[in-house]
Amino acid sequence: MLDLENILQQGLCESEAGWNMGSFGAIAEFHHVGEEAPPQPNAPLCQVTARGGVRIERLEGVRPVAYETLSPRAHRWSQAVSLCLPEAEAMMHRRDVLTELGPDTAALREEDRTAVLFDMGLAQPQVDFCIRTADENLMRVLRENAGRSLMEQGNPAMGRILAAHPHRVALTKIGRVEVYQMIGGPDTGGKSPEGPHTHVLPKLLRAGRTHSANTPIPDGWVPCAGFHPESPVFDRMGQDKDFSRAAFDAFQTLLRAWGPEDYLSAKRACWAALEDNREPDSMSEPASRTGRAGLRNGCANGAACMGVVR
Repeated sequence: MLDLENILQQGLCESEAGWNMGSFGAIAEFHHVGEEAPPQPNAPLCQVTARGGVRIERLEGVRPVAYETLSPRAHRWSQAVSLCLPEAEAMMHRRDVLTELGPDTAALREEDRTAVLFDMGLAQPQVDFCIRTADENLMRVLRENAGRSLMEQGNPAMGRILAAHPHRVALTKIGRVEVYQMIGGPDTGGKSPEGPHTHVLPKLLRAGRTHSANTPIPDGWVPCAGFHPESPVFDRMGQDKDFSRAAFDAFQTLLRAWGPEDYLSAKRACWAALEDNREPDSMSEPASRTGRAGLRNGCANGAACMGVVR
């Protein structure tokens, strides 16, 4: 049995790892950036930099789900561990209007604990997606428009938020991610800044989903946080890199312990074919979507390992 807390603590000390909390359409991400000092052991399951931070506050009842997802580039794949709770336990407040919550006394940094939290009212199942500010001018506008939807036509609050770049705080039943950097948009050249950042995508929010259909979360469970260990095939900026066998092997250990069985079965069959010098394309296609992803990623894994598979 793998020790989840120990795995996460090690991950928090890896500069190539990433973290997120949110839903399908509203997500806050935490990453280190190149010029920062390597992360050091911090308070239990917590890391904070000048750009943002993450804290895992609960592991009781958490189910880790490890998976690999397909990439449009045949030689790549993505990998992650979702920290899931039963649906009933994962649900947050689902406020659908801008709501003042008061001072953020649980902020990661002491200097932020007198700033005021406002739930953005995105009504997402497993996350209260908030902004935090001590800016009196911004707070005045937010208070004047509390009780209204930020998406309501003519509501000036969203424009003021985008201009003021307050902290974003994603709260779940497992913990929080905080982002201190600017909001990606006109002030950042239309790009998200390197390192911690957020995405709020109204079109995806309207779907009301807890996660992408490409994520093999078991029925009845909801992902409340995501851990992305170092990729063996691309760096934190999304650029191809020399294959890292160490990163590959480390994640395969997690995948074998916490991955979907139909995915693992398809990968094992693919690797067996490669070892026998058979073409995986000649194999029968698995019945499930997850199994088909396992077959395709098994081929990509095998090619990256230069035919050395286990």
